[in-house]
Amino acid sequence: MANFGFNTPFKEQLDFFRQKINLPTQRWDDIQKSAHDKAFIVAGAANADMLQDFNIAIEKAIAEGKGIQEFRKDFKKIVKKYGWTGWAGEGSAGGEAWRTRVIYQTNMATSYAAGRWAQLTDPEYLKLNPNWRYVHMDGLAHPRPLHESWNGVTLPHDHIFWKTHFAPNGWGCHCRIVPAGRRESIKQPPHGWNKLDPNTGAPIGIDKGFDYAPGANVKRPLQAFIDDKLIKLDAPIGAAMWQVLKPILQIEQLASYQDMALAVLDAGYQAQNIGALAFVLPEPTVANMATLGQSLETAAVYMVDNALIHAMRDIKLARGATLPNEVWINLPNYLAKADIYFDTQDPALVFALDVDGVSGKVVVRVNYSQKIRFDGKRANLKANFVSTGGIVDADNVVKDSRYVKLEK
Repeated sequence: MANFGFNTPFKEQLDFFRQKINLPTQRWDDIQKSAHDKAFIVAGAANADMLQDFNIAIEKAIAEGKGIQEFRKDFKKIVKKYGWTGWAGEGSAGGEAWRTRVIYQTNMATSYAAGRWAQLTDPEYLKLNPNWRYVHMDGLAHPRPLHESWNGVTLPHDHIFWKTHFAPNGWGCHCRIVPAGRRESIKQPPHGWNKLDPNTGAPIGIDKGFDYAPGANVKRPLQAFIDDKLIKLDAPIGAAMWQVLKPILQIEQLASYQDMALAVLDAGYQAQNIGALAFVLPEPTVANMATLGQSLETAAVYMVDNALIHAMRDIKLARGATLPNEVWINLPNYLAKADIYFDTQDPALVFALDVDGVSGKVVVRVNYSQKIRFDGKRANLKANFVSTGGIVDADNVVKDSRYVKLEK
């Protein structure tokens, strides 16, 4: 296998970068760790067209082996083209040099590492080289002592060490991972290598957000990454992110929700406190809520199975007030088509539905704290949750002054 460097592009590195999707962000840590396997970001860049231009500039740097000076020229052109202001580093030559170096070096290093991960984990290659070795770059003016201490560590490829210590392990890190044959001696990492730094949440010696193996999660469903991020992102940026991804994820998101809804029916309406993403509020709706003094914690709307069971309970069915099961099973589609209102007397979102010519509504509690099982994990979320729903007289919502219609 050849020895590759930043200015020597190779197929696996390019393949990794090209499968990324542009995601708008406000801060550098909006997207962290393995989410970078799916997402291309430039911290603070929320304009989709500008983000795409940055993507093109980095891809050119990788594909053509362009150095940082060429990227800096592209950066200046893009910033000027879109009139981007307020970015970290703006206002001084030193700040601009720092910012462009961070963007360039981080993308080059992680895409290189991800490409190497793809090569090193090839099944046929693993038969010959089942072990990996950590290599610290010699000759650095300011080497990191802990990175130096990992130099020469040689372990099986599936050792837990590589899940967090597969280089790069920080901003500007030049360490790399190389193959080692089965006959080469194993060298264990120094004692305490997995001790966590309370300031970063990562093992000591690794910068915040770098404790993952670039490329290892490329095959993880994109929906799983988005679910993780929507919980944590501020409502405006979460809404903007979903708008970008909606054309790609709509089918996957509906299928994920339907799995939960159908499981409720199959289990005979037995609640397990399982939650699923039902909808993401549009950017105008989030902004409109803010003008009404209701700043949302997140743009995501979740359905929990116990609320679904409550909505379909037999007593409602008996008096004909329940929405058909078909609505609940396909709720994301119905919410997408509904008009959205804000209940000013009992703060909640009310989705006014048209169900085959009959008026219905779904009520969503905003900024509500609830314990649920989400993506296989227990969590206490503060988000927006579907509360109830049913058949109503359309005038009860449309003509009642307590309900304010929101933009979509």
